[in-house]
Amino acid sequence: MNIKDRIKSHILDTPPSGIRKYFDLINEMKDAISLGIGEPDFETPWTIREEGIYSLEKGKTFYSSNAGFIELREEIAKYMARKYNLSYDPASEILVTVGGSEAIDIALRTFAGSGDEVIIPEPSFVAYKGCVMFCGATPVPLELKAEHRFRIQPEQLEECITDRTVAVIIAYPNNPTGATMDYEDYARIVEVLRDKDIIVISDELYAELNYKGKHVSIAQFPEMKGKTIVINGFSKAFAMTGWRIGFACGHPDALEQMKKIHQYAIMCSPTTAQFAAIEALRNGEPEVRRMVDEYNKRRRVMHDGFNKLGLDCFEPFGAFYCFPDIRSTGLSSDEFCERLLIEEKVLTVPGNAFGACGEGFVRATYATSIENIREALVRIARFVERVR
Repeated sequence: MNIKDRIKSHILDTPPSGIRKYFDLINEMKDAISLGIGEPDFETPWTIREEGIYSLEKGKTFYSSNAGFIELREEIAKYMARKYNLSYDPASEILVTVGGSEAIDIALRTFAGSGDEVIIPEPSFVAYKGCVMFCGATPVPLELKAEHRFRIQPEQLEECITDRTVAVIIAYPNNPTGATMDYEDYARIVEVLRDKDIIVISDELYAELNYKGKHVSIAQFPEMKGKTIVINGFSKAFAMTGWRIGFACGHPDALEQMKKIHQYAIMCSPTTAQFAAIEALRNGEPEVRRMVDEYNKRRRVMHDGFNKLGLDCFEPFGAFYCFPDIRSTGLSSDEFCERLLIEEKVLTVPGNAFGACGEGFVRATYATSIENIREALVRIARFVERVR
């Protein structure tokens, strides 16, 4: 038997992540600077780590309920009300997941299947398209443009909607662009969606990393709350990537079915991480503000640096990424990133890894020290001068 013949075509047809080869290359290099990995360079704050350690010392290593410890869900409910003026019942409208990634996966599996379409504004997080395809559904790209500051335009959204559309993924602050959406932007999107039977999956993992005004969620619009699944977590804001802890909030009927998938596939989120997350929500916000202030300083250095090099870069007001336009070099995104890594030992990620419309751009993260950012800019300047 040829085992490959038995693998489902929609799995075979899904390409591997376009960014992995660069991470493999940098692991073999000395003195390389990585602007590629979207991960906080801060350690998880001590009080949060301490709570995880304490739970282990006390032998609290048993399963939680499928939805997560009620104490954690209660803290999440308080957090969502306090930060975003969103009210969710901790008993029926909140599900604790294995990172935001599991929440995205099970939300899509709940609502999308063969013959369905899911609209994905791109450039976007690489997992969205794969998760849609794994459901047997069809991803429909919506091309975000630099001239619109990578914000969804209502007329674009309207053009993408068909009678097969079951969901749209909205992700702001955005990975990879750093774009944000304000209340007025969402209001125009709501006009398109309010009377349509389309689920919104709102990935708000970077909500705390907002450098201009307050984060806005589409779920804050009363007519949208009941058909929006809000996804958030602890990885980015609380520097807890390896703890693998996230959550989803939404209508109880939707959450009940998402919990069913979670129940069969996962059982429950890691309990040590859940105890740590409770501490994060109760006492971790001062540390979050400290990290956000530092990211903001780095953001300014990187953004200004790219523009001084003639690599046009709109100002990102969220997440921890810049998305400069490298077309003036005459190189493709892949060529730019490969040569920059080999010749100057600086890792960036090609924009087309986040969707075809990302061609001509690269993603660079400022989740690294200002010293690394400044040295990387020196190396990039040398490279750009050579290739132009």
